[in-house]
Amino acid sequence: MYLLDTNTLIYFFKGQGNAAERLLSVSPTDLGISAIVLHELETGIAKSTHPEKRRRQLEALVNTAVFFPFAKAEARAAALIRRDLEEAGTPIGTLDTLIAATAIANRATLVTHNTREFSRIPDLALDDWF
Repeated sequence: MYLLDTNTLIYFFKGQGNAAERLLSVSPTDLGISAIVLHELETGIAKSTHPEKRRRQLEALVNTAVFFPFAKAEARAAALIRRDLEEAGTPIGTLDTLIAATAIANRATLVTHNTREFSRIPDLALDDWF
């Protein structure tokens, strides 16, 4: 299972890098989008100068990919990630912590171009489709 990070989906929607080719080569049942990523994309749409186009793109994806809510297991994983990174003096952003926790709690590989930050998290499987 692949959990798609916000930047991967933005590259997909804009046809940048290899994101579209890689995403389209995977079965939709093996692609996931988290509630946190959905929030980030919805925020982008709310600020977009072309919200209708972006809304159609997002709806098509949400209707085919597996949706991951943020619940108890994700909250616990996020707390441990935050604790560990703060103790190491290498914290990452709150939303990135929640996205990583969703991947870990659901045993998914996080697909992101932001490997610099996410690589700080032990036991987080990463892939970069850019």
